Amino acid sequence: MTNDRIRDHCLALPHVTEIVQWEEHLLFKVGGKMFAIIALDGHSCSFRCTAEKYAELVEMEDIVPASHNMWKYQWVTTETLTALPEAEFRERLTESYRIVRARLSRKAQAELDANAASPPKARQSGRRSS
Repeated sequence: MTNDRIRDHCLALPHVTEIVQWEEHLLFKVGGKMFAIIALDGHSCSFRCTAEKYAELVEMEDIVPASHNMWKYQWVTTETLTALPEAEFRERLTESYRIVRARLSRKAQAELDANAASPPKARQSGRRSS
């Protein structure tokens, strides 16, 4: 997996935004909450997982509990972008997205769903017809 493939996958998920933060990390968010982080140097990726998957992943080579107390919330960090096969990496990123989206308030989830369902607003020009 590469940073570009991770980015493409994450941005293909509904309502995802990205932001560079802490000068060297690209964060992917849904509803303003992060679900994946990649190091811009191209060497690591962090994401959230279920408690069961967390226990399994941290036993694997090149996958460690995420730093900064994020491990308390079942975040892991792949120390290499080849720590998982690409298909499984995508699954883990999608699972992280689903976990974080499900933890958004009902109001936030409803707003995301409403924005997806409403047609784009027509642009109004500043001109008036005479």
